[in-house]
Amino acid sequence: MMMSLVSTGGHSLASGPLPNFRTKPPQRRRPALPYLKTPRAAIVESRPVRVAPATRDNGSGGLVLVSAGAAGGVGGGGSRAEDMQAEARAMARAVDAPVFNPELIASKYGRRPIEVVRRMLEILTAIGSFGLKLWLDERNGVFDQNKKVRATELRQIFTRLGPTFVKLGQGLSTRPDICPPEFLEELSELQDDLPTFPDEEAFACIERELGVSLDSIYSTITPSPVAAASLGQVYKAKLKNSGQTVAVKVQRPGIEKAIGLDFYLIRGLGGLINKYVDFITSDVVALIDEFVFRVYQELNYVQEGQNARRFKKLYADKEDIMVPDIFWEYTSGKVLTMEWVEGVKLNQQEVLDLVNTGIQCSLRQLLEYGYFHADPHPGNLLATPEGKLAFLDFGMMSETPEEARFAIIGHVVHLVNRDYEAMAQDYYALKFLSPDVDVTPIVPALQNFFDDALNYTVSELNFKTLVDGLGAVFYQYPFNVPAYYALILRSLTVLEGLALYADPNFKVLAASYPYFAKRLLTDPNPYLRDALVELLFKDGRFRWARLENLLEQGSKDRDFSAKDALQPVLKLLLAPDGEELRRLVVKEAVYVSEAVVLTSVVDTYNSIPTVLRPPILNGNGRGPLPMTDAEVLRIREFRDLVVRVWGLLQTSEDFDPALLQPILQVLQQPEARSLGGRVIGGVTQRLAARLLQQVLRTPPPVPTS
Repeated sequence: MMMSLVSTGGHSLASGPLPNFRTKPPQRRRPALPYLKTPRAAIVESRPVRVAPATRDNGSGGLVLVSAGAAGGVGGGGSRAEDMQAEARAMARAVDAPVFNPELIASKYGRRPIEVVRRMLEILTAIGSFGLKLWLDERNGVFDQNKKVRATELRQIFTRLGPTFVKLGQGLSTRPDICPPEFLEELSELQDDLPTFPDEEAFACIERELGVSLDSIYSTITPSPVAAASLGQVYKAKLKNSGQTVAVKVQRPGIEKAIGLDFYLIRGLGGLINKYVDFITSDVVALIDEFVFRVYQELNYVQEGQNARRFKKLYADKEDIMVPDIFWEYTSGKVLTMEWVEGVKLNQQEVLDLVNTGIQCSLRQLLEYGYFHADPHPGNLLATPEGKLAFLDFGMMSETPEEARFAIIGHVVHLVNRDYEAMAQDYYALKFLSPDVDVTPIVPALQNFFDDALNYTVSELNFKTLVDGLGAVFYQYPFNVPAYYALILRSLTVLEGLALYADPNFKVLAASYPYFAKRLLTDPNPYLRDALVELLFKDGRFRWARLENLLEQGSKDRDFSAKDALQPVLKLLLAPDGEELRRLVVKEAVYVSEAVVLTSVVDTYNSIPTVLRPPILNGNGRGPLPMTDAEVLRIREFRDLVVRVWGLLQTSEDFDPALLQPILQVLQQPEARSLGGRVIGGVTQRLAARLLQQVLRTPPPVPTS
């Protein structure tokens, strides 16, 4: 027989193909597990693998096995019914998974004061001594030269304090605007390079959770974890029944107890803040509960598998997004088996162009479906050899309410317009303010911050600058930030941190513009249509430059469609309640038509040789129209702007004259015919007025010699 020893790699799940089998395990002594008939290490017998016949193109000319999740994932390519049955069995195995219950945690640790005090002293001693060292370094002028040492100490402190502080370190590891590079490098190890727990415990957990022996599941499995994170560690294995290479995540033993006490202490601190810190008006305990609830969800691996399946259904339709499949037959509350993904971490320099893909996908998550990945640190994002962005670890997910999704887009529109009164009103829809709060005093605070911050354009704003500025406003007034908002900020700040790692001048708002522009131009939702009208019309005039900018930015989004941008606008224009908009459009159509006619007259007149130009209308030699050169230039620029907007629509990939057919059908409605008549009437009146002005004006005096 042949035996297999698989080399380890990083949690990028990219350690490459399984190496050749070797005949001996490494010389690592492990005690025999008492419940096993024979001692078992990470090496298992390698028997001939029976490969399932279903295959698919891997994108590089070869064929790979269709994983269990091609239709949902049961491990072997079963039917949908089999998939559902396998998932039901996995749920049954996870029936005892921990659930966050703050009352139960308070009751448990309220009866253990000595344990609570001991843990509190442990945390205060570790963090306090580290803070004292930093203070002394700064005072003695050796802060810079000790950065590397202090960064290593901080990583060791977070690791020693356990999973709660590991998650804190993971968040800091993606913020180059907060931490020096030496700290970023050290703290990044907290993403997937933590101390492991004994492999015997992990293998025992797999057998206990799945109810079968290890060698009946895998033909090979790595002898040690390929990665270790805050809540579990990952092994690379090959399924015995299909030959599929999978990642097997096993939960750390005693993890619930490890995080339960910390969250009890943090929750108690939140209660003190709510009671005694007046300038923080949000419910801190509610924010903590939301975060802890998501962490406890991470402790149920069946829930994580269901999250992955939902995420894949919503977002994996994009050619540059990859979501691994789940194998339900080999999944339980503490064991998760998913498709192995080859790739490298997203914080490696050569693949940082995919960060923008991550931002665009996150915008879709937040603002289209509202279901988003709340923990996108580099250990959970991979760049695959095919150039795709792979999402991993779906334990921490959250949702944005539908009303809030549209309000966020509207808030961006109001920010672009510097409409601070409307921005203040948005906080009602976002549930940041209760309906009885008067927003009148909030408007000057918003104006003071943004007028100072928006020296150039909104796109030049750093996301952290925006968050800090709004945070300063929130502290001054009775804002109550919803719990989901904190997770949105976490997700976007982590992604911006990744981008800043590649480009210190990166602006996440600028990268988000194409998506916002596309949504405004193409989404038929009434709220967004109203936001678009608000953006394009100001003081009774249509802002063509703003439309040009929206089209330029929107066309950068791969999903932009000129067809979708045109038809919803016309439907809104001709709706029964669109009289006010029709009035504005008639007025603007008159301006456009007049500009086209007048510039055509001027261009025609200028094309005539000077000696042949007849004395036109009352013998005026200045030109055919009573207009100064500045007026002609202004009208010509206006006409050119309109032409450019039309050109942007024409250059869209899906533009086709046939697309105008639905528009023609709409224009045959009675409202449209009336609209056309009003435009013609307006143009006729303005041209007649200009003609009369030209006829009646006094000819210039003839100079005397």
